[in-house]
Amino acid sequence: MSMNNKKTIEDVCVEGKKVIVRVDFNVPLDEDKNITDDKRIKGALPTIKYLVNNKAKVILVSHLGRPKNGFEDKFSMKPAADRLAELMGQEVILAKDVIGEDAKNKAATLKEGQILMLENVRFHKEETKNDPEFTKQLADMAEIFVNDAFGTAHRAHSSTTGLADYLPAVCGYLIKKELDFMGKALSNPKRPFVAILGGAKVSDKISVIENLIDKVDTLIIGGGMAYTFLKAKGYKIGDSICEEDKLDLAKELMKKAKAKGIKLMLPIGSIVGKEFKNDTDSKYVPSDDMPDGWMGMDIGSLTVEKYSEEIRLAKTIIWNGPMGVFEFPNFAEGTKEIAKAVAESGALSIVGGGDSAAAVEQLGYADKITHISTGGGASLEFLEGKILPGIACLQDANNRVIMAAGNWKMNKTPKEADEFITALREKVEDVSCEVVAGVPFVCLPSAIAAAKGSSVKIAAQNMHWEESGAYTGEISGSMLKELGVDYVIIGHSERREYFGETNEMINKKAHAIFKHGMTPIICCGETLEQREQGVTTDHIRYQIKVALLGLSAEQVAKSVIAYEPIWAIGTGKTATSQQAQEVCCVIRELVEELYNKDTATKTRVLYGGSVSPANAKELFEMKDIDGGLIGGASLKLDAIEAIAKYDK
Repeated sequence: MSMNNKKTIEDVCVEGKKVIVRVDFNVPLDEDKNITDDKRIKGALPTIKYLVNNKAKVILVSHLGRPKNGFEDKFSMKPAADRLAELMGQEVILAKDVIGEDAKNKAATLKEGQILMLENVRFHKEETKNDPEFTKQLADMAEIFVNDAFGTAHRAHSSTTGLADYLPAVCGYLIKKELDFMGKALSNPKRPFVAILGGAKVSDKISVIENLIDKVDTLIIGGGMAYTFLKAKGYKIGDSICEEDKLDLAKELMKKAKAKGIKLMLPIGSIVGKEFKNDTDSKYVPSDDMPDGWMGMDIGSLTVEKYSEEIRLAKTIIWNGPMGVFEFPNFAEGTKEIAKAVAESGALSIVGGGDSAAAVEQLGYADKITHISTGGGASLEFLEGKILPGIACLQDANNRVIMAAGNWKMNKTPKEADEFITALREKVEDVSCEVVAGVPFVCLPSAIAAAKGSSVKIAAQNMHWEESGAYTGEISGSMLKELGVDYVIIGHSERREYFGETNEMINKKAHAIFKHGMTPIICCGETLEQREQGVTTDHIRYQIKVALLGLSAEQVAKSVIAYEPIWAIGTGKTATSQQAQEVCCVIRELVEELYNKDTATKTRVLYGGSVSPANAKELFEMKDIDGGLIGGASLKLDAIEAIAKYDK
């Protein structure tokens, strides 16, 4: 289950709707109930402003602290509601309860653009138990559920996951930002990819290390957990913190890293102290010679230097956990220096919550970090590769399966097609994308026979719209259907250019293809001259508009549309991934304009223009590109295999 591709508030119509938003307003308060840090409230502003500006009726729900006995005034949401009102410049109505009469009445009478804050959701014990009856009463106040509290996304509570059982569920901008940064860093990092892990215990980070060993180039370890690794190497670690029951695991992790060619870095030396307090005696010792009676409290300057050198080379950095006892000023230097190195690296940098986030903020480096995660426990579980309940419950942005469709054009004989498809089917059985081979008419019987029983689909390269008649050399839909063809490529730029095919002819073919239970791959594209004249968008829109005339929304949702810039076919020139994305987005927006959002979300849009193993991953991971219509590369077994395995 992917957690990265979820619907957001922009994917649903919120105008006039009652929208219940789970926010994280668990802010620190002083004895007089004044907020001492309002970052979490400010973090929710983009989502709340979007909903207000788009005329939603906004109902906010959050917890604050750990109330144990129902309503407790010291845990009231009033300070948070008051601060939000100041930041928004408008009234925030505060309910006296959560699912009581006051909350229900205020929710019922809420007007467009107004904000209602429910009382602390944890005044009800049912919240953390995800009690169905409590959840249902909460859900009955609204029509849409938005989760924007990443910090609680690892909890399966009523207000974080339960509401999704009763309401359409999407994420807000805060969760979207977390998914964009952390998801991309883990799934498609720019390399070298360096992970820095600290904190006291190996046991807290075992799953993180195991997950990251398969992804990173370098793993830097600091903090108390480093001493378990150092002891596993046979070093003396004095009285340093050590998990004796994790020594074998540490050895195994180091062995695994070595086998995978991962650089696993441990402290060369430590600042040690006599006692676990700030003003204890301290000195520097090498990692392999720590005296008895002393404990490691921070990494030494030589270690800082080596770690910083590695960090400077990185293109992607994830950091979770301090390098030493950061809460003691005398042993905070290592963490400070690593924070500085990460801030100055120029890499895409992500800092997990907790002490490492506190370090970069205290030291004034926050604006130099690409992303500081808002969730300590949630970000840790995300790094472990765990499914977060508060995100898993949200609706997926789309279920479109990536397609790698080869167009062989006038190449290969039936015998060659048989051999090629037979070899290909074995190589792509375990891929996540759909593999299609578009073969010449004479190759169809042998290709279909070779593909039978496999996941490889076969496409014809053209079709006539008439059933039968005096159309010498043409092929009808019934002929192709009887053979077992799945897809038919129509409107290819070469057929438009050499055979004078028009948009109207392509539309007739599309109708005929659907009539026979097959699926069209409808091509469109512009010449270099048209691109230079700035008419690409208008030209593509016109081609697709005519091609889709008279097709139902259900038919269009099943269709595949392939954008192929004519200037990039067979020339070795390729549209940049951004140029390709821009036009594919134009196509999807047109489908939404002609039909609806749901149809546009389901329709697959391919890019076809010198797709190769080198650029497939970058192209296929663009938001509106669902695969490629592949020319020359589809004729080479190793190339089409590599493209089909773009995500491996």
